[in-house]
Amino acid sequence: MNKPTYVPDYQAIVEVLNKYNEGCKQAKSSIMKTAFSEQATMFSVNGDGKLTGGPIQALFDGIDSAFRPSPEAQGAIVKVDIVGTAASARIDTNDVSGFCFTDFFNLLKVDGKWTVVSKIFHTHIAP
Repeated sequence: MNKPTYVPDYQAIVEVLNKYNEGCKQAKSSIMKTAFSEQATMFSVNGDGKLTGGPIQALFDGIDSAFRPSPEAQGAIVKVDIVGTAASARIDTNDVSGFCFTDFFNLLKVDGKWTVVSKIFHTHIAP
């Protein structure tokens, strides 16, 4: 029987996701970059209902150029689902540079380390 790893894996995933939350809050991609695989992607649906996205670098560029530090920003890790070396997670954020998002992440445990390989998101109408 293998030793259970759910709790340490959960804690490691939360640590990775908190890098994303903190990077959003401080508007610094350098904080969140280590959470993502270099091959990661990001997609969403734009206001015209069309698919938009591609390499994760677009997230980093957007954070650094269009976002501002938001000390009042809040991010909640709503769900983490782990099966072996694969996981999915959901984060809901409020007031990240005036925006509210729901993000869905897919993570893989590569060489013993959890990394985000894809992100899809929905932007909520600002209050």
